[in-house]
Amino acid sequence: MFNKGKELLKLCKEQNKKISEIVIEKEMDNNSISYNELMENMKFVLDTMISSANNGLNKKIISVSKLTGGDAKKLEDYKNKRNTICGNLINSAMAKALSTSEVNASMGRIVAAPTAGASGILPSAIITVKDKFNLTEKDMIYGLFTAGGIGEIIAKNATISGAEGGCQAECGSASAMAAAAIVEMIGGDVETALNAASFSLINIMGLVCDPVAGLVEFPCALRNASGVANALISADLAMAGIKSLVPFDEVVEAMYRVGKAMPESLKETALGGVASTPTGEGVKRRLL
Repeated sequence: MFNKGKELLKLCKEQNKKISEIVIEKEMDNNSISYNELMENMKFVLDTMISSANNGLNKKIISVSKLTGGDAKKLEDYKNKRNTICGNLINSAMAKALSTSEVNASMGRIVAAPTAGASGILPSAIITVKDKFNLTEKDMIYGLFTAGGIGEIIAKNATISGAEGGCQAECGSASAMAAAAIVEMIGGDVETALNAASFSLINIMGLVCDPVAGLVEFPCALRNASGVANALISADLAMAGIKSLVPFDEVVEAMYRVGKAMPESLKETALGGVASTPTGEGVKRRLL
């Protein structure tokens, strides 16, 4: 039905439909599933996301390795007790993103969106926007379908794998998915959603994947927190009427080329970046 952003845009305009509606029709056709069944399946996904985004806000969740954990609660407490620099919305979003990352590192249930390493960004973004704009559960579910459509395009034409394209392919893709989703959730059109997705990828193009000791913990969780902030600001840029000079499909292609150009040491091998610092090497020796 669509493989590129320009094809999705054309379908939306010709049929006067939102991205989510096009994706829903595609899923129903491809999987021979009814609308109600599809909504029920996505509600389970949403419920899992909400649970993982909230679990770490009021209790410390420590990773299996004991290397990281408890940061979501620290940030939530900071937000509640202090006059923060970025305000409640950004800090709340970051705390939720950290929470999902901590649930993942503790072997809890999360939704890979599009990967486990970037799983905190999309849930946090849609929950934050839902709360701010007093939206419904249905709005959130439709937002997830929009995110899925954007993620599918990136996966088909580039990569969502940190091992292949660096963290730009994981947290960048998740940010793009989230930005497009929240634009639609608050009434933006398909062009605005694609602009927001473009900004999200552009803003962190070239981001390396350098997990300390090869574990999806540090700096992965921090990049989930910054990734949701990236999605939110990208959505605002697009909603303000700012357009991406380079179309979404070309941005996706550029991200892929950048990923291919990265040395292997910067693509999830834990051989470069912060993973190769004296401290990072020391942690690896201690744990492994």
